[in-house]
Amino acid sequence: MRISTGRVEAGKIIVEGAPLAEGAKVTVLAFEGHETFRLAEGEEQALLKAIAEADRGEVVAQEVLFRNLGGGD
Repeated sequence: MRISTGRVEAGKIIVEGAPLAEGAKVTVLAFEGHETFRLAEGEEQALLKAIAEADRGEVVAQEVLFRNLGGGD
């Protein structure tokens, strides 16, 4: 797992730093305006742990999630 930043040029995303591997699966989070966010070290580690769990398939079914949140039937 790697977190990178970049910018859009001519409709393409240009990643800062070392290039990503050809065919790499990516998720794009686009800020509107001048929005930014920062994670404390512990928060970043928790996020990376959660992403790794999801990558391993350690997820909760949508129905269970909504039921636990009180929004499902």
